[in-house]
Amino acid sequence: METPIPDAPPNAEQIEYWNGAVGLRWLTYNDWLDERTAAYGRAAFAAAAPRPGEAVLDIGCGAGATTFELARAVGRDGSATGIDISAPLLGRARERAAALGLAVEFLEADASRPPFAPQRFDLLFSRFGVMFFDDPVAAFAELRKTLKPGGRIAFACWQEPRLNDWYELPLAAIAHLVERAPVDTRQPGPFAFSDPGYTREVLTAAGFAQIGLAPFATPFYLGRGATREAMADDAMEQVFRVGPVARLLEGRGEELNAAARDAIRAALLQLADDDGLEVGGAIWVVTARAG
Repeated sequence: METPIPDAPPNAEQIEYWNGAVGLRWLTYNDWLDERTAAYGRAAFAAAAPRPGEAVLDIGCGAGATTFELARAVGRDGSATGIDISAPLLGRARERAAALGLAVEFLEADASRPPFAPQRFDLLFSRFGVMFFDDPVAAFAELRKTLKPGGRIAFACWQEPRLNDWYELPLAAIAHLVERAPVDTRQPGPFAFSDPGYTREVLTAAGFAQIGLAPFATPFYLGRGATREAMADDAMEQVFRVGPVARLLEGRGEELNAAARDAIRAALLQLADDDGLEVGGAIWVVTARAG
C-alpha cells in the first residue's frame, strides 16, 4: 500500500516564492517600489483612518514602510505589528525599525493562519499584501477573528490589468515576440481582487459586513531621471527584474530577450516627458467591518 503524499500547507508556493530569488530581487528594489506605490498606500491609509491608541496589523508588510506609518498614527499608546512570509524583507524591516527608533513588532508568518489571540486588533491594513492567498475566504475568515467587535479592515488592491499600464505596457510591447497566458483574476496574484463582485463575495463569505470598494487612480512613475533615456533605463531595471516580463522571458534565450528589451525600451521612450515616465495605475480601496 502506497503511503499518501501529504497535502502542501496553505500558501506553500507563495512562501517559497517570496523567500527565494524573487524575495531577494524585491529587497534590492524595495525603495524603488515603495516610492512608486506610496500614493496608492496613502489612499488606503486615509480610508483606514488609524487612531491613537489602536492596535493595528499590517498584512504583507514587506520591508515595513506602511507599518511605520501606522505606528506613528497610533502613537505610544497603540501598537503596530507587521506580518509577512518573506524573511529577506522582514530583515530589512527590522533594521529600519531599529534605525528609526520605532517600537514595531515584525513577525514572519502566514497571514492566512494568523498566530494571534482572537479580538486583538482594532484595524487590519494592507497595501497590496492580501492578493496571494490560496484560499482567500478561509484566510479572511481567520483574519476577521483577530479583530475586536466592530473592528475594521482596509486594503489596496489593483483594478483590472487594462487600467494598469505599469503591467500592460511592457507586455503589449513584446506581444509580437512571445505569447502570454491571460490573467486569471481568481488566482493568487496582483489582480486577484480586481473584480469588485468577487471581492465582495469573498469578504461576505469570510464574515465581513459594510463592504465598500472605492476606485482610486493616479500616475505610476515607471521611470525617473534627468533625461528621457535615463527615465527609460530606470524603468527597464524594474521591468526586467520584478514583474510579469521577467517571468515570461525567463529561460527563453538571449536573442529573444535582446529583442524584447529593444521593443520595450522603444515603447518606454515614447512615453517619457519632462515630468518622468508616467503610466496609468488604478486600485480599489477596500473597506469592511467585522460582522
